Amino acid sequence: MSSFDESSVSVDIASNVQSIRLGIRQAALRAGRDPSSIQFVAATKTVAPSVLVEAYRVGVRIFGENRLQEAQEKMPNIGLRQGLAWHFIGRMQSRKLKDIVGKFSLLHSVESVEQAHRIDTAAEKLGIQQDILLEVNVAGEGTKGGFSCKEMKEAIDQVDRLPHVAIRGLMTIPPFSDNPGGTRPYFSELRQLRDSLAQQRLIHGGVEELSMGMSHDYQVAIEEGATMVRIGTALFGKRG
Repeated sequence: MSSFDESSVSVDIASNVQSIRLGIRQAALRAGRDPSSIQFVAATKTVAPSVLVEAYRVGVRIFGENRLQEAQEKMPNIGLRQGLAWHFIGRMQSRKLKDIVGKFSLLHSVESVEQAHRIDTAAEKLGIQQDILLEVNVAGEGTKGGFSCKEMKEAIDQVDRLPHVAIRGLMTIPPFSDNPGGTRPYFSELRQLRDSLAQQRLIHGGVEELSMGMSHDYQVAIEEGATMVRIGTALFGKRG
């Protein structure tokens, strides 16, 4: 029996992709931005490999996984495909870092300097440089990991010294709000933080990307500067 949720098999993936791309375009144009500057990351937790193959067929190129074990089951099923990239978007457990590093082109949720050191050590053993985003806990929620806004300048200086890690930008998950506009202040704060940090010259990488916004608020996130939006439910439907 499949360990994946098959409920999304009946969802019209092609229609949903078209709707999401239209939403991205409209939000970008409202903000005076180029729609092509925004990457659409499909949040694929529990989605069956057959559904991901269909998503790829209709143009989705970035799959974002929350769980290592699930990704390890899916990747061989889907195989190597032109332009396909895997991102890790979930919280990373220290004991699993050695298996995560090198398997994903971008890690969205690096939440501490210590964790960045562990990633650097694993990447050194593989002879690679791992691209990462630093997670910012903008609202200061105790249930979430990540750096505080005040910590970021010093943290970036420390992480940038690691030769096998390349900072690409910032990520946040704001407190949930039924009203999409309720997340706007958090997205705006992250953008302002990114802009202030972008003045720092980094040895490796640069603070350019902003990964923020999900199915219910991705248009607000784009209006506030998101360069990556992580969309699951609006693409695959509600999962059991």
